Amino acid sequence: MPTLDDILENVGEFDRFQKQTFFVLCLLSAAFTPVYVGVIFFGFIPEHRCFSPGVAELSQRCGWSLEEQLNHTVPEWGSRGASFGSRCRRYEVDWNATDISCTNPLGSLMGNWSTVPLGPCRDGWVYDSPGTSLVTEFNLVCEDSWKLDLFQSSVNAGFFIGSINVGYIADRFGRKFCLLNTILANVVCGILLVFVPTYLWIVIFRFLQGLVSKGCWTAGYILVTEVVGPKYRRTVGILYQTAFSVGLLVFDAIAYAIPHWRWLQLTVTLPSCFFLLYYWCLPESPRWLISQGKNDKAMKIVSDMAKKNQKKMPSHFEDIKFEEEDGGKQSPSLIDLVRTPQMRKNTFILMYNWFTSSILYQGLIMHMGVAAGNMYLDFLYSALVEFPAAFIIIVTIDHVGRRYPWAAANMVAGAACLVTALIPEDIHWLKVIAACIGRMGITMAFEMVCFVNTELYPTYIRNLGVMVCSSLCDVGGVIVPFIVYRLVEVWHDLPLIVFTVLGLIAGGLVLLLPETKGRVLPETVEDVENFH
Repeated sequence: MPTLDDILENVGEFDRFQKQTFFVLCLLSAAFTPVYVGVIFFGFIPEHRCFSPGVAELSQRCGWSLEEQLNHTVPEWGSRGASFGSRCRRYEVDWNATDISCTNPLGSLMGNWSTVPLGPCRDGWVYDSPGTSLVTEFNLVCEDSWKLDLFQSSVNAGFFIGSINVGYIADRFGRKFCLLNTILANVVCGILLVFVPTYLWIVIFRFLQGLVSKGCWTAGYILVTEVVGPKYRRTVGILYQTAFSVGLLVFDAIAYAIPHWRWLQLTVTLPSCFFLLYYWCLPESPRWLISQGKNDKAMKIVSDMAKKNQKKMPSHFEDIKFEEEDGGKQSPSLIDLVRTPQMRKNTFILMYNWFTSSILYQGLIMHMGVAAGNMYLDFLYSALVEFPAAFIIIVTIDHVGRRYPWAAANMVAGAACLVTALIPEDIHWLKVIAACIGRMGITMAFEMVCFVNTELYPTYIRNLGVMVCSSLCDVGGVIVPFIVYRLVEVWHDLPLIVFTVLGLIAGGLVLLLPETKGRVLPETVEDVENFH
């Protein structure tokens, strides 16, 4: 009996209908970037120091440059990286005294500068930044620096909880229903985030954004791979993720033009209102409709697909009720992910790879950010490296399949991290090249785990399976700051050793998964069990 993939071969696997759906969903993918990486700009930490009364007047009288002022009046200035420029103490001296020397101000006051008492910041902070962020607005430095960590964690916590709940909604009520409702919730939370006056409400609405936004992005990914034929499935999956990379570039440019976080938040949220028009231009997934026994609605979409693609559907394909007879209406259940041996193995390996991809992807960015640099340029470089990674996947994956490029990408990422750690600090350019190779490798692995995940689960539980497995990505996002920023205090390159171990193990586990190249998407658990 024919399958939906057989029908798509006749009505068009990637013609006008699918291209329109793909384009509008790519816009959704690009719009997801402010939620996922927005904290980089919304909560950036500018160079800052304790405010000490009288310092500005003294600096003006002595004609100091800013650097001279900092060297004379701020304890241990420059002893920590500029990107971590937290100065939580100040000299307990009277800078308004008239007999202060301009060449050795502390010596003229105390005799020996090393005996000058230090005290906490009592008069606030001075920020060297042309814009505003959560840090500058709520003084999230020193004793309150943990609040910025909480802001970041709230998004990942929302991703984690929403992955399972929104995934169930998409599998139970449909991809389109899930998309439209999460888009609406994301827009409402994003706009409210601009106007709430307190830190607590900002964290709450940021958590709610995370709760719906990742589920929205993943449901779009599932939908775009379910409306195309098997020959184009992996390409649209990769390009859907590449649209996210394009969104990174656009977001970087907008953030550079609008350095004030509330205006930036409003600017990137308002265009999402147009996504509500998808109610009229986005189809429901015919695969999902078939899995739910709604054959008439599925056939209506297939007929519209054939008409828009200017193809005629053969008469012997006009009835697909056999799908209902074989599979019936199935309801998704978490236990289905681990009930049978092959499903169980797939689930655990995919969960570990999501976790590892998140750790290495974000961890390499954070580790490279330990050295001070231009925030916008660093963000630009990290986004540009994702394009050659996508190109390599598209060029190689049809020839050798999914497993081997995916395993190689993980192993290259792990090996590159080890090489980066072993290169001496005085050969900095070589360390940067090795780190970029690692970043490219893990970007490839991240993109591949996303679309292979969809190919290893039957239709009725596909969205839930992706959501559950990818929730480990969010666990990794919560853990990785502690791996990087705590271990660098022991040894600067110790996090890279951890990344090496995680990446090499992930590459080995991938080889235990079945190859999905050229396979029809599984419709039942039995199809998955028979993959080998």
